[in-house]
Amino acid sequence: MTELQEEVAEPVEAGRRAIPRTGSPTLSLGKRLLAEGLGTALLLAVVVGSGIMGQRLSGGNDAVTLLANSLATGAGLAALILAFGSISGAHFNAVVTLAMAVRKQIPWREVLPYILVQAVGGILGVWITHYMFGLPVLMTSTHVRSGGPQWAGEVVATLGLLGVILGCSKSRPAAVPFAVGAYISAAYWFTSSTSFANPGVTLARAFTDTFSGIRPVDVPGFVVAQLLGAVLALAAFGWLQPPSPQEDP
Repeated sequence: MTELQEEVAEPVEAGRRAIPRTGSPTLSLGKRLLAEGLGTALLLAVVVGSGIMGQRLSGGNDAVTLLANSLATGAGLAALILAFGSISGAHFNAVVTLAMAVRKQIPWREVLPYILVQAVGGILGVWITHYMFGLPVLMTSTHVRSGGPQWAGEVVATLGLLGVILGCSKSRPAAVPFAVGAYISAAYWFTSSTSFANPGVTLARAFTDTFSGIRPVDVPGFVVAQLLGAVLALAAFGWLQPPSPQEDP
């Protein structure tokens, strides 16, 4: 390798090590699961808490509330990925965990534990947020989110999210947290569903009757749409950017 090639390769390799999608291989599964659950709880605190605060301060203006909600979620998500990425991989999302398993970047035996702690962490995050804002801790949403257009929005939102993660992980790994945060902030506005794009988050948001909520009966339709979006993203990027042998754990 020439001197110039070495200079170019060094920052690229450093970037690849910046946000490992599987977390730290030296940490026990228990520690990684704790980080994943805690990160997901904080993510739901950001999503639900910013929706409550935005609604209280906007005087009922939904556009202002959505703006506050989207900006806070994008910024918070980027920060949480930076904080937990080197520990658990910072999936915070069942479709991300499944995608990493399909691409052999996380063992299949760890998929179910990851998904369970994401779900539990998300619900705990919602309950803690209710307490912070003086609301009843236990509630279910009455916010209707159903129908073909909203399901289509979830397909597009999830396809785009996984596309950003898979594409940036290959070309600019160090930019993944910022790219994901920016995409989610944008997707709040350009998708009809306001971009849940996350089964665990969708389930947790059924337990809040606030701006961010979704009726429990509407959760299955959103989750199916999210899984379809994930399948489409994996198919597209499996052809566009097939994983190399060096990416296998």
